[in-house]
Amino acid sequence: MAVKILTDSTSYIPEWIREELDIKIISLCVSFPDESMKETEIENDVFYEMMEQRGIPISSQPSVGELQHEIEAVVASGDDLLGIFLSSEMSGTYASACKVKEMVIEKYPAAKIEMVDSRSNSMQLGFAAIVAARAAKEGRTLSEVKEIAEENIRRSRFLFIPDNLVYLKKGGRIGGASALIGNLLKIIPILTVENGVTTVLRTVRTKAKAIRTMIDKVLKDQFEYGLREIVVHHINCYEQAKDLAAKLQEKLKMDVSICDIGPVIGLHVGPGAIGIVYYAKKDMRG
Repeated sequence: MAVKILTDSTSYIPEWIREELDIKIISLCVSFPDESMKETEIENDVFYEMMEQRGIPISSQPSVGELQHEIEAVVASGDDLLGIFLSSEMSGTYASACKVKEMVIEKYPAAKIEMVDSRSNSMQLGFAAIVAARAAKEGRTLSEVKEIAEENIRRSRFLFIPDNLVYLKKGGRIGGASALIGNLLKIIPILTVENGVTTVLRTVRTKAKAIRTMIDKVLKDQFEYGLREIVVHHINCYEQAKDLAAKLQEKLKMDVSICDIGPVIGLHVGPGAIGIVYYAKKDMRG
């Protein structure tokens, strides 16, 4: 018996890591007026071209049937399962997974299933799934693996800069940043995710200053908490991400990988966004 990890596609964990750690993925979907698709079934650059031509689509969570199929496949084989999903404030995926858990336990009373609300998305969610999968590979119990994932969530941070706030506004996902909408052309916000919603860390006047502010925050957190892993996120702006990763690598003296963000989060944040996700050696929140 082993512990298997299930997360959703908005974790954007690189494929080679998913395969190495046997992390299972269930996909969210994006829908244009005339076409729907799973975000795992379309290349990111193709999607952003489609969005430029057709406008901003809508996103939707996996169906109950899909979740049930994935979860039952694990427990039917005799394994335990930990599901880790994007913030329940941003999607109904976690709530649906919790309902499916009860359905599956009715069918398999001996099944051991736990669910975690990551309170975030992208690689802040991804890192929680990764450390959980590593612990599972080491033979930890389901309760231990869950505790490790929850600890990682307390120790991680997601900072990002949208190219503009139009996408966040349209998608209704801007949370505490909504007060900024009336001033789109005058400020650049550095956004973060706290308590499951998008909030403003700080506002500045230029994107260059915003990037420097993000770097300063990372360095401060490194000094206070110590960093373990870090990635640079981007939405269709690889060269900017490459430059930011190089700057961070020079200052932090540690590897900094680059990970692009896919359609579901991308349609809410918009092309040109750039960000940083990392986790520390100590808790950064309660």
